[in-house]
Amino acid sequence: MTEITKEIVAEHGLSESEYERVLDILGREPNLTELGIFSVMWSEHCSYKSSKKWLKTLPTEAPWVICGPGENAGVVDIGDGQAAIFKMESHNHPSYIEPYQGAATGVGGILRDVFTMGARPVANMNALRFGRPDHPKTRHLVSGVVSGIGGYGNCMGIPTVGGETNFHSSYDGNILVNAMTVGLADTDKIFYSAAAGIGNPVVYVGSKTGRDGIHGATMASAEFDDDSEEKRPTVQVGDPFTEKLLLEACLELMATDAIVAIQDMGAAGLTSSSFEMADKGGVGIQLDLDNVPMREEGMTPYEIMLSESQERMLMVLKPGREDEARAIFEKWELDFSVIGSVTDTGRMVLTMHGEKVADLPVAPLADAAPEYDRPWVKTEAPAAINGNDVAESNDLGAALLKIMGSSEIASRKWIWEQYDHMVMGDTIQRPGGDAAVVRVHGTDKALAITTDCTPRYCYADPETGGAQAIAETWRNLTATGATPLAVTDCMNFGNPERPEIMGQFVGCIDGMRKACTELDYPVVSGNVSLYNETNGTGIHPTPAIGGVGVLKQSDHMSTIAFKNEKDVILLVGETTGEMGQSIYLREIEGREEGAPPRVDLPAEKRNGDFVRAAIHDGLVTASHDVADGGLAVALAEMALAGNLGAEIFQHKTDLTHTAYLFAEDQARYVITSSSQDAEKLLERAMEAGVPIEIIGTTGQNELNIADMLHISVSDIRDRHSNWLPSLMDR
Repeated sequence: MTEITKEIVAEHGLSESEYERVLDILGREPNLTELGIFSVMWSEHCSYKSSKKWLKTLPTEAPWVICGPGENAGVVDIGDGQAAIFKMESHNHPSYIEPYQGAATGVGGILRDVFTMGARPVANMNALRFGRPDHPKTRHLVSGVVSGIGGYGNCMGIPTVGGETNFHSSYDGNILVNAMTVGLADTDKIFYSAAAGIGNPVVYVGSKTGRDGIHGATMASAEFDDDSEEKRPTVQVGDPFTEKLLLEACLELMATDAIVAIQDMGAAGLTSSSFEMADKGGVGIQLDLDNVPMREEGMTPYEIMLSESQERMLMVLKPGREDEARAIFEKWELDFSVIGSVTDTGRMVLTMHGEKVADLPVAPLADAAPEYDRPWVKTEAPAAINGNDVAESNDLGAALLKIMGSSEIASRKWIWEQYDHMVMGDTIQRPGGDAAVVRVHGTDKALAITTDCTPRYCYADPETGGAQAIAETWRNLTATGATPLAVTDCMNFGNPERPEIMGQFVGCIDGMRKACTELDYPVVSGNVSLYNETNGTGIHPTPAIGGVGVLKQSDHMSTIAFKNEKDVILLVGETTGEMGQSIYLREIEGREEGAPPRVDLPAEKRNGDFVRAAIHDGLVTASHDVADGGLAVALAEMALAGNLGAEIFQHKTDLTHTAYLFAEDQARYVITSSSQDAEKLLERAMEAGVPIEIIGTTGQNELNIADMLHISVSDIRDRHSNWLPSLMDR
């Protein structure tokens, strides 16, 4: 029997005070298996011990929210007895160590979170952050991550319909791979994870258990150092073909009434799934580990409980339904084994080879998990930079071309072409727009889905950056004509034990809270990933937001592409010339400075509601929110999407040409309409108090902006489309 020393406790990521709490709960010293269970259950990745104080402040309820945070995924009502089920999760550390498998198993894990609730996944998204493009590891990491995401999603036959990818030096030693899945279910066929029914069988289904991924949750709760490559054995290995079988088998069994509770085996594997099911149900569970299907010889109880082998599920079935369930899983050529039962003891009791190998109280272990109120320091926002104080460019056309071909703005087509975004036949807005749109099969409805975050804003001013991340996803959905319903988040930050990092987290949460409240856009699921740093250098704070909205009539959908010659171009929202943290400053002047643009939440709501209503009423032929790069980039992207130029009039403001074109003021949209409908839009805007102006017309094959710049659409396309392929072909 292994002696539990201070060194072993420390290797398991438990502090001295946490270990004292373990001793108090047990009234004795744990054995190695029990210590391992405490280690993963109390890891940052599983317990949210540094973040849950602040996560509780987020708004999570609305009349259309069926299930908020706490289950495998969030659930919202989309009408007609149907629900959208979705979540975003991180797989950052594994993807840096082993990019293909790390990204692939991240996709597999988030898919299971969704279909374990009874939903058929209909769309995948992702939010990726890599280091600077010229970093020696960047190309290897981009190639592996993109291949892993595509390989898993494509094999599952689920479309990857969009996402975002950024490059910045803060991610040189710690990339971010955040995966999101959206599924559909009937509102009366949603499955939850609370175990119930004393004596009911506990069943293991899916793949066999191996030694891959042991300590995965613990590894994800610690920062990297120079020896991070040695952690490769903690990375899980995925098999999408098995997961496809598991998906179909689970959905087939869910069509019966045999399942009482179901939970996927994600982080911390059999440990987290069994404890979470028992804790939510207020019951105990007894497991016979000899019955766990294993693919390796001589596995110990410690290895079985902590393995993060993929494509596995744990279920509680109604008594007497085992043979029915077994027949389904064996038909799909998957393992099926009754490994235990629900008890009334409130304890998790594990046996192997006829001996008791662990005996732990469920509720105290879950409820007594540490919750820290870590010291934090507010990030002081830098001074704002007014565009008129930025030197006027002497060649605005060259500036726009440089920005369009920059790492931040350049086309991500090289990435999304490797994903099958049309499989299932319901994708009606492909990658490259403000949001993906997927038809709800067999109906007139559609779901709009987006991911977004601007880390440079969050780094400069976390509260403003957090609010902006929420507001931009809300705008992205609105620009398609969808009504935003709810968000999922993936909170990626550095070491929370450093007050300045904890301050970034607190600030971002506060901004998110304010934006979600104002926009009636609750948080229904999410994930926290901390310790994203190497040798004490943290990433930019990155609260990635996944937004979901609904179009009641999919034929009312709008896209960013200019459609017709001589359509009127209108700018919705106010341009004041805020240039702090702008792409222009970074790419043209080499400055990452200033406060991010202010987020006026009432203006966001007012302007967005106006645009959405105009789209719904058929007055808009194209729409695009104004974000990174400002008005000039928004116009260029619309011209590229429609392969159609535009003539923009002389602007009527006191701003310099540079400020007018490249400021990143928020709450703005560019929309187009017929000349007749433009008059209606102006009247409506005046009644609603929405700032709006006609700025030009579509046509020809050039983007001409008064006397400021003249560039052909083909020249913009060359610069925009070549950057990423050139990087990856080196």
